[in-house]
Amino acid sequence: MSNPLLQHLLQLADLPVSLAGNAEITGSDLLLQTPYKFVAPGAATIAATGLAAAELWKLKTGRSQKVSLTMHAAAAAMRSPRYLKIDGKKPEESGEKVTGFYQLKDGRWIYLHCAFPNVRDGNLKALGAPMNIEAVTKAVAQRDGLELEAAMFANGGCGGFIRTEAEWETCAHQKSAAQIPLFEIVKIGDAPVQPLPKGDRPLSGIRMLDLTRVLAGPACAKAFAEHGADVIRVTRKDLPDLGPPSDVDTGIGKIQAHIDLRDAAQAEIMRGLVRDCDVFLQAYRPGSLAGRGLSPEALAQSRPGIVYVTLSAWGHEGPWKHARGYDTVVQSFNGMAWRPNNEKPAFLPGSPHDYIAGYLLAFATMVALHRRATIGGSWLVRTSLAGAGEWFRGMGKFPPAEYQNLPLELPADVLPGLLMEHDSPWGRVTHLKPAAQLSETPGHWVRPAAPRGSHAPVWPARG
Repeated sequence: MSNPLLQHLLQLADLPVSLAGNAEITGSDLLLQTPYKFVAPGAATIAATGLAAAELWKLKTGRSQKVSLTMHAAAAAMRSPRYLKIDGKKPEESGEKVTGFYQLKDGRWIYLHCAFPNVRDGNLKALGAPMNIEAVTKAVAQRDGLELEAAMFANGGCGGFIRTEAEWETCAHQKSAAQIPLFEIVKIGDAPVQPLPKGDRPLSGIRMLDLTRVLAGPACAKAFAEHGADVIRVTRKDLPDLGPPSDVDTGIGKIQAHIDLRDAAQAEIMRGLVRDCDVFLQAYRPGSLAGRGLSPEALAQSRPGIVYVTLSAWGHEGPWKHARGYDTVVQSFNGMAWRPNNEKPAFLPGSPHDYIAGYLLAFATMVALHRRATIGGSWLVRTSLAGAGEWFRGMGKFPPAEYQNLPLELPADVLPGLLMEHDSPWGRVTHLKPAAQLSETPGHWVRPAAPRGSHAPVWPARG
């Protein structure tokens, strides 16, 4: 029987719901100790991405193929960096120790996201405290939640007062996040039909610029590399990132290049890459790149036929549209981190906002490429972390009796079948296989994970 969540995604993309019959999703979504039903929607987005790749293959060759996926693979994909090892060992996490939950003046909780130095410094400025857990704990204990949350954002920081779901539903932005479409594929310019490049994979010859960090955007680009696209991840030497394991995991399959748009010569290199690309993927806050000439409208003019893909934390509308946000911050806002009786909050056993949003982007972007190849045009694709959360939050919760005795980890005997290895500049990397299996063009990555800035910002020859 066809998966109803998958049918829903196909319907949102104006694709025949009958395509869901080409995908087989097996297993139960009751796998991890959480009331939230994120494994099944995660599986649906991954399967939708596989079906979109299969449709591009059919457009090239006239041949259909099947997509298969297990719930275990989908659950693992929602927490992918946890399985990464280098030379058989889990890499050491960042030495930053200030990120976490802290109690406020009234005993309620707030989350401070301090993984990036600039964000951390904004939070510390709002608190008037040094980077020291004891000092931060003392400073937070003198503040009110909503006041401190606002002060952190005002000072360039980021965090979230731990709300209940009922409190989240009183927020103006919850209304906005719930009303915005789960994802959008919008025509933003005229352009002639551009057939798909030749090649032996669905996305062979497709070129994507990846200007994203952390998980959702990089996961989208990794899915493109999985099906044969050439992906250049563009960052800057002085921009911090999460490092291993997340950076290594999401960097598999990509060319890693540095470009500093503040330098005129390097900005020209970027413009050259844009002129020859098919997909421009970015996750800066709405409007942030307009001053660099990299808005959707500007690129639709300079590169007709481009697919411009944008991810935001809170959506392109609403009172927080320009605010920073990450999966953990969204969980703090929307009630998923809250625990009864004012117990210390805890996050979900995965990053479903990130990965569901990332796969939604990959799916919708492939649909946009199909449209470009059949009816032409330049296209804008967008979604948000908060929107992804509203989608699976709206599916309700498992009853406590069904999930309370489940483990926080997947069964040890299942994991070996989900993993693979490759040699890289980092060492021997163990990581997840592609979650969805395509019957004729199985997904795989041809480029190893590499540190940021390892390569020149140059497109490889098509084909």
